Amino acid sequence: MALPYQWQMRVNRWRSAMSGFFGGGGDQQPRPKICPACGTLVGINATRCHQCGTNLTFSMAAINRRFSGFFGGRAPVTTALLIINILMFGVSLVATLQAGQGGGLTILWGLDIEVLYRLGAVWAPAIVHGEPYRLVTAMFLHGGLIHIGFNMMVLMDIGPVVEEVYGSARYLFLYLVTGVAGYVLSAYASRLHPVPSIGASGAILGLIGLMIAITTRRGGATMQALRSRLISWVVSIFVLGYFMRVVDNWAHFGGLAAGFLLGKVFADREPMNAAELKRAHALGWSAAIVILASFVFMILHFRDPLR
Repeated sequence: MALPYQWQMRVNRWRSAMSGFFGGGGDQQPRPKICPACGTLVGINATRCHQCGTNLTFSMAAINRRFSGFFGGRAPVTTALLIINILMFGVSLVATLQAGQGGGLTILWGLDIEVLYRLGAVWAPAIVHGEPYRLVTAMFLHGGLIHIGFNMMVLMDIGPVVEEVYGSARYLFLYLVTGVAGYVLSAYASRLHPVPSIGASGAILGLIGLMIAITTRRGGATMQALRSRLISWVVSIFVLGYFMRVVDNWAHFGGLAAGFLLGKVFADREPMNAAELKRAHALGWSAAIVILASFVFMILHFRDPLR
């Protein structure tokens, strides 16, 4: 059975993106390239942009463009974050089932706490005793289908907006820093009575903090109305967290505060020149390396004895 026309176009786009993801071009004739960072036309055999110096194959800007083509959107980092969260939820669910847990409706909000701990949940004593990678891995873990469903719905609603404002590289850095800040505050606040904490909501509140900071910079009735809605949303989240003990309001507050402060420091626009591009790409690559290293440490510590 033939595919519908829209799906044929989508498959062709994905095939083209995958064939050129690492610089391959199939049987196409060589042609001038466009710098993925500044848009300058460069030569056929060029490996770097003569205008801004960006690597045309292995830079964050080049990879972002390939991800954008593959996913068919302008928010490749948000899409990648969504995929990682879903994959980690699948791993958590499978491990919970293998542990003999997860029957009935526990998939909604009741994955095995030991599994989540081994996969990198934040727990103050573990962090103090040399496992800081948990501040990162916990951002990609969720306790159940309701938990991940709500967080990913908000991420896909807010993430693309913030990513378009700051650019993909700085967006990844800001997402990571605000999420880690939330869990640092959470771990410190719970050090006397430590409880495991997981979820992307600290980083998501960080994105909301960034948006609130943007609205304070830009005047007008539209920005004021948006700021009022964001603040109302934040108040509702904290009120809900007050009445539900499973909600980590400390992580929420830490992420929100970090996002607001970073929103005051970072210019609310994409990089404008070569120097800003290099700094943005350095931040983005640093964040990506930290995330990758954190998952490597999680794997290495997965079978450690429980504390």
